[in-house]
Amino acid sequence: MTATETGSDFARLSRRINQAGLLDRRPGYYALRIGVVTALFAATWTLFAWLGDTWATLFVAVLLAVLFGQIALLSHDLAHRQVFRTRRPSEIAGRLAGNLGIGMSYGWWMDKHTRHHANPNHEELDPDVDPDVLVWSQDQARAARGIPRFIGRYQAYLFFPLLTLEGLNLHFSGVRAVLKPTLKRRGLEASLLFAHFALYLGAVFLVLSPLKAVVFIAVHQGLWGVYMGSIFAPNHKGMPTLTGADRPDFLRRQVLTSRNVRGGWFIDTAMGGLNYQIEHHLFPSMPTPHLRRAQPIVREYCAELGVSYHETGLIDSYAQALRHLHHAGTPLRP
Repeated sequence: MTATETGSDFARLSRRINQAGLLDRRPGYYALRIGVVTALFAATWTLFAWLGDTWATLFVAVLLAVLFGQIALLSHDLAHRQVFRTRRPSEIAGRLAGNLGIGMSYGWWMDKHTRHHANPNHEELDPDVDPDVLVWSQDQARAARGIPRFIGRYQAYLFFPLLTLEGLNLHFSGVRAVLKPTLKRRGLEASLLFAHFALYLGAVFLVLSPLKAVVFIAVHQGLWGVYMGSIFAPNHKGMPTLTGADRPDFLRRQVLTSRNVRGGWFIDTAMGGLNYQIEHHLFPSMPTPHLRRAQPIVREYCAELGVSYHETGLIDSYAQALRHLHHAGTPLRP
């Protein structure tokens, strides 16, 4: 048996990925991506100030919703050390982008997302399938009380409307996190977070009349929430969930609970590479532009092992997620 044939299933796949050079850093790509997003962010706020107190600024709100999503995706890559190899520069850049840039606590999100990656779609261990508002299985539906029980009956129909509140939820979760003494670098996180709120609200209410300011914030935050939810919903929603001691080996735990979304450069850009969710979960530190190249290697290897590899189009991914939500809420309906 050769060296490439020894070890666990994941170890053998990892050697193939390493031999292809797909875990190598891409500093030029990230320098360009960060530069473009930063320049567009500055230009959009400049356009906002130039337009002044007019309803035309609602167009700027739409642009900012997209840019907030792109900055969130950069924070995601920073948290996974796709950009920098070491922790310190990753955290510095992540807090500047997350806390200061878009008002989302980097430390809170990183803790939550790390637990998700360790146990995706595990009902007791993955915070992304906690039944805090929605229920993700019929067992959760039967045990639901309060808001999840009320919403769960028709959650498939309410899912996208609820996403309009996701931006505000990210802000609220960040504020709640910095109020807890357990958050690392709590003072820094709080300072950057509240600096964002002061600059954002100050700019909006300084330039716009109160009515226009409120509408601007509603449009911007609502569309940002929909954009964020539309990026992350196709990845795991509607895929198998795990419970109790049901924890397959690492490779199967990541592949069987994840879904890829087919598409070209537009889908790759809009979803920040997270449409290659299977490859991302197997190799979280892999730079985004390498995920597309890793896909045929991973797909072929899964076929060799007889492990189901799920991939679909964007619209069908939403349909699968909504069907799953409707099915999960069945016990709550008369």
